[in-house]
Amino acid sequence: MSESETVENLETTTSPVVHAVADTGAPPQSPSHQTKVKVDVLLKPAGDAPIMKKKRWAVERSMKVASICEFIKKYIKCDPADSMFLYVRQSFAPSLDTSVGILFDCYGSDGKLVLHYCKTAAWG
Repeated sequence: MSESETVENLETTTSPVVHAVADTGAPPQSPSHQTKVKVDVLLKPAGDAPIMKKKRWAVERSMKVASICEFIKKYIKCDPADSMFLYVRQSFAPSLDTSVGILFDCYGSDGKLVLHYCKTAAWG
């Protein structure tokens, strides 16, 4: 099985809300200048968080950190009232209204964004 087949689409497994990419009104760019619509996100457990069977997900750039937290809670079958913390580079927790695309542009490496999740505060 190839690496691209193991990456799943986060939107199809969560809420029925579809995140669309905003139309900027600019003329279409050539394929070499287009940005990726989806970002590969690698979710790693930290502290007392359970391990997810699938760790790599394809996430739309416009998806917010809060949506990823809710998805993780559902996937690992946590109580909705439980806390979920996400960390970038094992050092800081991004704001819940930050989009994944911005985090990827600033902190992504090797074509993916690595986020650590935890049920209790771990870093930062």
